[in-house]
Amino acid sequence: MKSKIIFVIITTALLTAFLFLNNDEVPFDFIVASDVYVSKLIVIGICVLIGFILGFLVGRPRKTVSSYDPEIEKADGEIENKSGLSEEDRDYIS
Repeated sequence: MKSKIIFVIITTALLTAFLFLNNDEVPFDFIVASDVYVSKLIVIGICVLIGFILGFLVGRPRKTVSSYDPEIEKADGEIENKSGLSEEDRDYIS
């Protein structure tokens, strides 16, 4: 197995063990209500899920915008044909 797969399996196992060892209820202050008792398992799980989502959104490749213009390609082709080579040099190269 690749090292990346092994790393993911070990990290997932450690995270699962950590979540299940911290399952007692703690007071949690929400913006709307105060001192709501919530399980640490839920709080940590939601924070990890939000972290994974944000990491995915930030880490994904950006879309590249292509600036392909056929007129530029035509102009480049004309410049190459008008090189400063003499007929004798062209015969030697080909």
